Amino acid sequence: MAQAGGAATSGLFLSGTRESGMDVRVGNATAVIAVANVLKTSLGPVGLDKMLVDDIGDVTITNDGATILAQLEVEHPAARLLVDLATLQDKEVGDGTTSVVLLAAELVRRGQDLMKLTGLHPTT
Repeated sequence: MAQAGGAATSGLFLSGTRESGMDVRVGNATAVIAVANVLKTSLGPVGLDKMLVDDIGDVTITNDGATILAQLEVEHPAARLLVDLATLQDKEVGDGTTSVVLLAAELVRRGQDLMKLTGLHPTT
């Protein structure tokens, strides 16, 4: 039984809420910045190693951004883009995965700050 005009007729989501506008943009930026914060301390000559433990207890110690991101279980779509970006960077160039993720996250953060300060629309 479909209701007149609305989510029930489109079948897009069940028992959920629909978010739009600034809330979604802030959520996307927060997810991207959270992924970047995981990698931030492993950048550069004094970068720290990360010890990762998977589901079965295997331990990986690395400071390689691509390896760290491959081990993370990222579900958020915007954060997943950073993981895909790092994977592509590693595949095409072989290096610079941490740098490219941090650069992209910083661009998102600065864009968010610009939208907050000036009221500028994201498409502009």
